[in-house]
Amino acid sequence: MSDTADFLLESRGIRRTLDAFVVGAAFDRTGTMAAFALGDGTMRLVDIAEPETWREVSVHDGAALALAADCGPGGFVTGGDDGRFCRTGSDGSVSNIEKFGMKWVEQIAVHPGPKGLLACAVGKRVHVFDAAGTRLKVLEHPSAVTGLAFDAKGKRVAASHYNGATLWFVAAKVDSPRLLEWKGSHTGLILHPDGDAVVTAMQENSLHGWKLPEEKHMRMSGYPAKTESMSFTRGGKWLASSGSDAMVLWPFHGGGPMGKQPMELAGGDGITCTRVASHPQQDHVAGGFADGLVVLADIGSSRILPVAPPGQGAVSALAWSPDGRWLALGTETGFAGLVDFARQPGSSR
Repeated sequence: MSDTADFLLESRGIRRTLDAFVVGAAFDRTGTMAAFALGDGTMRLVDIAEPETWREVSVHDGAALALAADCGPGGFVTGGDDGRFCRTGSDGSVSNIEKFGMKWVEQIAVHPGPKGLLACAVGKRVHVFDAAGTRLKVLEHPSAVTGLAFDAKGKRVAASHYNGATLWFVAAKVDSPRLLEWKGSHTGLILHPDGDAVVTAMQENSLHGWKLPEEKHMRMSGYPAKTESMSFTRGGKWLASSGSDAMVLWPFHGGGPMGKQPMELAGGDGITCTRVASHPQQDHVAGGFADGLVVLADIGSSRILPVAPPGQGAVSALAWSPDGRWLALGTETGFAGLVDFARQPGSSR
């Protein structure tokens, strides 16, 4: 990426130096508020109507480890190394959904709506709650849970762990888990939007997947580094992933990904991609790199739009607002920003 590139953060963005590792970024379900969870246990809340005002909220006594939008229209949930699974309202109020002593709450998942669901992983156990925070069940796994996700309908919850992943029906009166087996250390998990595939990241720099219901295995390898970020594009046509010196997109159409070559976008500089985030409404993917560079790639044309310049530390968080207008970004050094992608008067973009 050229040093003379016109980065959107300069003309359409708001930036802050937050002095702590940005663990995660998210927007609430209405897209009217952004949140950044930090390694010092605080959060920054930003009302999109007043994006210059960033409110600091103390949430965890230690580091925040995970962040997601809450079930309802407003607010967020977080997990921390203080053993707390917390809910933070749009007004900055903080309450405990549950406390787990000294055990870390590293993985969380949320299914939205008035009958929404919350889940968190603590060691080998996944705790499932209703939208009000009432515990529904505890699901036991063979080893520590490393990834957690609900399917699009909220009927199933999936967890990755050593030697595979497990699928559970949330409403089952008698739990009968479905184990998806593949030897090795699985370090993260994502579900296809249609619910017909599960993909995990693996310790040995590869992805592994299962096509459902037949459990056909999918092996996606060739990464020079571990994949720490995965994101399906709208409709699930492509799976974007980090772990290479480009954004790697595997085709989940036309019989793919097996037997198909992945698409690589925004590569060539030899800098590892650390985060990816697919646009919620268009075939675009944002990518963050180890030098702080953030770009937006058009899948159809491979056109690359520079968003944020390098020099602020490895990108550790990327998130789109539900309408795709705003992109939130954060880095390991505590740099954070919000970029407005709305067409500006007189702009050709």
